[in-house]
Amino acid sequence: MSRDPEIIQREIEQARAELGSTLDQLVVRTSPKTLAAKGKTSAQEFLASTKGRLIVGGTAAAVVALVVVNRLRHR
Repeated sequence: MSRDPEIIQREIEQARAELGSTLDQLVVRTSPKTLAAKGKTSAQEFLASTKGRLIVGGTAAAVVALVVVNRLRHR
């Protein structure tokens, strides 16, 4: 039993429209501007969290300690 060519044509057109919509969404999601905004928001949220502040504070303390030890060793 063969399918009606008009139905096949409508299905092809619908598939093209869906594919076009999907591609448009991918272009928006992967644009450098969108990715940069997401990265900035993510970093800000991390730094505002308790875990983020502890990690940044601990890292800063470790860097200061290394600088002090290095200066003391080279006196």
